[in-house]
Amino acid sequence: MKVNVHAVNFTVDRKLVDFINERLGKLEKFYDKVVSSDVFLKVDNTSEKENKIVEVKIHVPGDDFMVKKQCKTFEEAVELSSESLERLLVKRKEKIRAHS
Repeated sequence: MKVNVHAVNFTVDRKLVDFINERLGKLEKFYDKVVSSDVFLKVDNTSEKENKIVEVKIHVPGDDFMVKKQCKTFEEAVELSSESLERLLVKRKEKIRAHS
């Protein structure tokens, strides 16, 4: 699966990109038809500690899934996003199985 990482208004370090690729790569275990994903990393300019926003958009044939999480670290937000996507992909797979 192709993972596109977009950092909004800052430069993302290689370690974070590798982490995102590795974590989202695991999603293919749950649903093998994932075409690509776009990851948007943003920093919210507030005084709150939880100011890291991660939006993940996953493209599968006939559908797109979008998850947005806000946490203290990008790693934590990516982790939560991928867990949500795992559940969405498993649901989709079950729905497709039920129809065929």
